[in-house]
Amino acid sequence: MARRGKLRIYLGAAPGVGKTYAMLSEAHRRVERGTDLVVALVEHHDRPRTQVLLHGLEQVPRQEIGYRDGLFGEMDTDAVLRRHPKVAVVDELAHTNVPGGRNEKRWQDIEELLDAGIDVISTVNIQHLESLGDVVEAITGVRQRETVPDAVVRRADQIELVDMAPEALRRRMAHGNIYAPDKVDAALSHYFRPGNLTALRELALLWTADRVDAYLRRYRDEQGITSTWHARERLVVGLTGGPEGSTLIRRAARMAAKSSGSEIMAVYISRADGLTSASPRELADQRTLVEQLGGTFHHVIGDEVPEALLDFARGVNANQIVLGSSRRKSWQYVFGPGVGATVARESGPDIDVHIVTHDEVAKGRGLPSARGARLGRSRTLAGWLIGVLGPLLLTVLLAVPSPGAEFASDVLLFLSVTVMAALVGGLYPGLASAAFGSLLLNFYFARPIHQWSVAEGHNIVAIVVFFAIAVAVATVVDRSARRTQQAARLRAESETLTLLAGSVLRGEDTLGALLERARETFGMDVAALLESDPDRRHWMCVGSVSVPDHAGRPLLTPDDADVDVPVGDHAMLALSGRKLPAEDRRVLTAFAAHAAAVLDRQRLKSEAHRAHKLAEGNRIRTALLAAVSHDLRTPLAAIKASVSSLRSDDVAWSEEDEADLLESIEQGADRLDQLVGNLLDMSRLQTGTVEPLIREMDLDEVVPGALGGVPEGSVDLDIPESLPFVAADPGLLERIVANVVENAVKYGPSDRQVLVRASSLGNRVELRVVDRGPGVPDTEKARIFEPFQRYGDTPRGNGVGLGLAVARGFAEAMHGTLDAEDTPGGGLTMVITLPAVPSAEPGEPAEPAEPAEPVEQAEPAEPAEPAESVEKRATHASGARSR
Repeated sequence: MARRGKLRIYLGAAPGVGKTYAMLSEAHRRVERGTDLVVALVEHHDRPRTQVLLHGLEQVPRQEIGYRDGLFGEMDTDAVLRRHPKVAVVDELAHTNVPGGRNEKRWQDIEELLDAGIDVISTVNIQHLESLGDVVEAITGVRQRETVPDAVVRRADQIELVDMAPEALRRRMAHGNIYAPDKVDAALSHYFRPGNLTALRELALLWTADRVDAYLRRYRDEQGITSTWHARERLVVGLTGGPEGSTLIRRAARMAAKSSGSEIMAVYISRADGLTSASPRELADQRTLVEQLGGTFHHVIGDEVPEALLDFARGVNANQIVLGSSRRKSWQYVFGPGVGATVARESGPDIDVHIVTHDEVAKGRGLPSARGARLGRSRTLAGWLIGVLGPLLLTVLLAVPSPGAEFASDVLLFLSVTVMAALVGGLYPGLASAAFGSLLLNFYFARPIHQWSVAEGHNIVAIVVFFAIAVAVATVVDRSARRTQQAARLRAESETLTLLAGSVLRGEDTLGALLERARETFGMDVAALLESDPDRRHWMCVGSVSVPDHAGRPLLTPDDADVDVPVGDHAMLALSGRKLPAEDRRVLTAFAAHAAAVLDRQRLKSEAHRAHKLAEGNRIRTALLAAVSHDLRTPLAAIKASVSSLRSDDVAWSEEDEADLLESIEQGADRLDQLVGNLLDMSRLQTGTVEPLIREMDLDEVVPGALGGVPEGSVDLDIPESLPFVAADPGLLERIVANVVENAVKYGPSDRQVLVRASSLGNRVELRVVDRGPGVPDTEKARIFEPFQRYGDTPRGNGVGLGLAVARGFAEAMHGTLDAEDTPGGGLTMVITLPAVPSAEPGEPAEPAEPAEPVEQAEPAEPAEPAESVEKRATHASGARSR
């Protein structure tokens, strides 16, 4: 069977990154090594540096194919197969051939060369991959008509990414190294925007990284490697709520910094038994710290901490767990190996467990936590085992060697077992051990033996004292546990209340953060704030938070909650997940009070915003009076002077003089009309009375008519016929375009036309007004849209500075935008963005204005449907524009 050729592809994020240049450089290297190589087809696009690289390489003449009264050059596949070189260079893998050729697509020609045993070097851009068509369209607004199946590229033996920073690519474009000078401005402002290029670059990097991972998997399969290779680190930091948590988080961050792309997740696990045990202040500080370091914080509820921690780590596909050394005293290890040792034992081979030392090691936990103070199930069970099995085992050991001897010593040994049961299990295991031990002492050790009677009085006293001491010890242990529990609860409550008070003083008013804190504090599944009407018949959820992936029903009324507390007269703080102990409601009431304060602050902010708008309206009215006092008087004075001159009987005016005076009156009236119109428009915007009449319309209906107020030949208009309809108010849109274009003509040089270009970007349409004037610095771009602002040294009398403010206000009223950008090479570009009307035929996307969809292949890119858009140039006569 004949050997199949190898395919090498140079992958780029966008046209102009240097794919063809890199491909030809590789061709020269191979020729210098003596490889038989030919250039089957290269599209140099008249780029000088690319053309130079073709010198010294053997080129196969192109095949001329006639199509629609024209001749187009395509790769001569038959000629390449007859020549049968070792390597063939074929540019633009995704190119569509002219009808009448050997294959429909160029990648099909390349497949024939590969089947013939010829190695092929080719190029392709990331936007031409078939699977990424929708993604690229969402980013750039351009639907790629020329695509190549992903499988063709994935089968390549080598894929080399040709990368270039967006800023560098834009500089190449501005210098004319990619497109002809007449296409540079449109390309830079459309397809070659920094955001578009950055997103395409990320797509290319991610796609290439996926291919690297596929190569790695294939290599591991071929070599029979079965052990896990962790290419990306994901670290889980186990927190207890203690002060050592910050040390663990920082240590994990340093570990993650050693591996690119690592992820940190801090997790705190609490039992579902009321107010959580950890210090709320410590947890809040640690949450802030881990988020500042780029990680995430998680709160998980689980009765068995090691099991819950491992379940979380496996669920997020973590390969490392960071824990702190135990704070327990040495004697406390009798109750178990601890969380760290258990997690390390149960983690398995795929998860590494790091035990980090800190300043709190072996210092004890201080005041036991609320949940720890309550003797847990395992500890209570251990107490019962000691209280029941301990006396039995002691009876067996003491009765065999010397029955009936040293009764006082026997009592002390039984007392030690009872005290141990009370210390471990609390009151009831201690009492049970005391009662059971008294019976055993009476029956097996007090004379007469094996009888339920006591012959000697001092033995009766010993048994009574034994029972009393056992009961006293058990009572003291139980009381101590209760007092410790109360102290821990009070500490947790005080820290929680202190934290809430601090947030009030700091002015924190995020309702979502408050609800999340309440949910985590009490270990709930859902926390919500509900408001009702005065009759409390209908409830509305103001805000709600829940644990991730919560599948339960939402809280819509207080009846849906497990616990609720009132917030003012018409609101409730509701929580769902479990019943809350009565002693926890005191802290929950504090959360409710804080929620009421948050609601009040939000309402006050809303009132303040309305007051600010009223104050702004007053400022506008004051400015209007100032404008009337000067800017409106100027055209009025000109009109009055002209009229007075015409009515004067002392001077005999010639026909030319009268025409000049009448023209001055007309110009002054037009100026007054424009000024008064802008003033009234701004007043309408400030009072919120602008109500656009939105309808589907073509830009061609409005834009040409809006240019009547500018000199003839001063505007170059380009609106593609394939542009989708927009949803806009024709009257408002005309005012926007007129104000923006007149502003561009006023400030632009008289010898350069203002360019007005329209294009579609996904679900919006952009109208760009490009001038070559002095431009506006970035620090001033926001100010030029404020009312009564004129940039630079513009003299008074040229307007009141409302044109752009009115235009932006009208654009926003129609759910559009108006923004300012720098024109590449100098000047200012105003971008009017409007929502596009969805096409009735989704399968036929709108064709963007060239060069919105950059192509590197020879024309026609799509023979059956040429991609060239029809340009419509409009020339405008001077005169008053329609209002």
